[in-house]
Amino acid sequence: MAKKTSGLRFQPSGGVRAAQVPVGKKQTLSIERLANDGRGIAFVLGRTWFVSGALPGEQVEARVLGARSQVVEARSERILSASPERRVEPCAHARTCGGCSVQHMSHADQLALKQRMLSEQFSRLANLQPAEWAPPLVGPEFGYRRRARIAVRWDVKHKRLDVGFRAAASQDIVAIADCPVLVQPLQPILRALPALLRALEYPQAIGHIELFYGSASAVLVRHIAALGEADLARLQAFCVAHDGQLWLHGSGAPQPFEPEQSLGYHLPRWDLQLAYRPGDFVQVNALVNEAMVAQALDWLAPQADERVLDLFCGLGNFALPLARQAREVVAVEGVQAMVERAAQNAASNGLDNLHFFQADLANSLVESGWAQGGFAAVLLDPPRDGALQVVRQIGSLGAKRLVYVSCNPTTLARDTAELLAQGYRLEKAGILDMFPQTAHVEAMALFVRP
Repeated sequence: MAKKTSGLRFQPSGGVRAAQVPVGKKQTLSIERLANDGRGIAFVLGRTWFVSGALPGEQVEARVLGARSQVVEARSERILSASPERRVEPCAHARTCGGCSVQHMSHADQLALKQRMLSEQFSRLANLQPAEWAPPLVGPEFGYRRRARIAVRWDVKHKRLDVGFRAAASQDIVAIADCPVLVQPLQPILRALPALLRALEYPQAIGHIELFYGSASAVLVRHIAALGEADLARLQAFCVAHDGQLWLHGSGAPQPFEPEQSLGYHLPRWDLQLAYRPGDFVQVNALVNEAMVAQALDWLAPQADERVLDLFCGLGNFALPLARQAREVVAVEGVQAMVERAAQNAASNGLDNLHFFQADLANSLVESGWAQGGFAAVLLDPPRDGALQVVRQIGSLGAKRLVYVSCNPTTLARDTAELLAQGYRLEKAGILDMFPQTAHVEAMALFVRP
């Protein structure tokens, strides 16, 4: 009797495998469309190529950065035929520095890319669009970053200190004298920093540098070995000369060189001053942050007799303004140090209708004492992983209005599907242009439950 077969066909061993695409290989490509992260997409040699710095309709010469299976990642090195939509990058380092990936696009085109990305995620993961699209929340294209991380590495072979920003798709360090996206008060510090660090007696002790600007300018020195007295004196003199603070970060938490020093930022619409320390999460774009808080409060519409919940509250960026309008605000955060800092911020601003709690927001909410009594409205601003465990329980809190602030459209859309299952409606959504010149998308969504 003939042997039955399953109908499945397998390629016999020894079949032809596609040749590997070596890193560094140059390839001429015709770009067909844009990916959601702003890279151009081309199809060559049976593979899909994602090409940074390329626009649809262009022919480019690209260098391979990496390849796996049928996907190749590359960077355009020469534009053979340019799109009419291309602009000359305002920064001379745009094609090498890893910070700004879409400077070759106009700001309007950047916003359109981000809007499309958010819309596609809603369609793909939640199978819907909001009832209303809010206009993009924008600020200046340049001069917006109030904090930055500067890479520092001792080159053993050449016995020199490299200082700058990380190169795109590489561990190389690009020396940069001017960064157009950095706020103006930090520019002189950035320019003078390499000479200072190279003049240290033991520059090998420096791990990296972080710059901050708010109520004061600050330089955080992350050191991997003890700093000598002479080097500490040089660092402190540098900060004094630039009207800034020196902070040191060794094995423990960051500490100010002078104990009385403090950092903070202002929310002028609500006459609030929020203190923070290096290492705390603070939005990099001050103007868009203030506009974001205002829009969140406008959408959430807290009333003077209502109890409101703020989840993932951090330093109180939303909670303190909410307390200006609501009867009571309960704010919850997973990191105890941030809870303490937020409570101090509330006290220093004279707010006594705020209550802060530390909780693991991956666990049950309804069993927590602070959740008893329910809430009229909820605001949540989770990390990139989203808030799936939280939104699965939101319905039990009784809130009729919910504002979700997101730094990841994919997890926002995923969590939207869960909220829809609990009877909420996606009333309104829009993008927040927190990081111009990059493809990073922040968004806000309003949900209501009749």
